[in-house]
Amino acid sequence: MIQIKAKQQNVSFEKNVEKLAFVLSAHLYNTLEASKVIEEAAKRSGISEGVIKAAWDAAGEVIRTWATEGHNVPLPGLGSMRFSVRSKSVQNVEDVKTSLITARRVIFIPAKEVKDELQATKIAITCYDKDGNIVKRVTSADTNDVEDPEGGDDNGGGTNTGGNNGGTTGGTTGGNTGGNTGGDNGGDNGGDDDNGGGDGPIGDAE
Repeated sequence: MIQIKAKQQNVSFEKNVEKLAFVLSAHLYNTLEASKVIEEAAKRSGISEGVIKAAWDAAGEVIRTWATEGHNVPLPGLGSMRFSVRSKSVQNVEDVKTSLITARRVIFIPAKEVKDELQATKIAITCYDKDGNIVKRVTSADTNDVEDPEGGDDNGGGTNTGGNNGGTTGGTTGGNTGGNTGGDNGGDNGGDDDNGGGDGPIGDAE
C-alpha cells in the first residue's frame, strides 16, 4: 500500500493572508542499500551474492554509458530510461545556445508489468492539520490511472503534475498553487517530477 500524507498548510501568496488547504505528498520511505537488494535477489534466485553484484555493477556501467550516448536503454523487469533536457525555446536560430538548457533530465519509462502493479496497489491517505495532528485517514478511491512519462504538457511546467497532485484534496487553490510554484506548495510531487514553472515556453529537447 502506498502511503500519502495530506498536510494542511498556508497556500497564500499574499503577505499576512492565510489560505489553508490540504496538500498531498508522498511519505518519504527509507532508501534501501544496494547490498540489501543484492542479498534479497540472491535468496530468490539461488545465485551467489558475488555473482549478482558483479552483474549489477556491469549492467549499471553499460546503462550509464549507452544512455549518455543517446540510447533508450532497457532496464530488465522495470522498463527503460534515457536522458533528455528541459529548455527554453527561441524564434531565431541565432539565439540557439546551450544557455537555453534549464535542466538535464533522466526519464524513466515503466514497463507494463510495473504500471499494472502500481495500478493495482491501494493508496492510503493520512490527513494532518496545520499543527501536525492526524484528523482523518482514508483509503483513496482514485481512478488508478498511471501517468505516462512521455505524455502530458511539457510546455510550461507545473500545470499537470503540480496542479493535479497539489489540488486533489486542496481544491482549486491547492491546484493553482501547485502549478504556479512548480509543486512547492502544490505538493512535493509537483517539484519532484520536474514539472515546475519556468521563464517562457519550456519543453523537452529529445
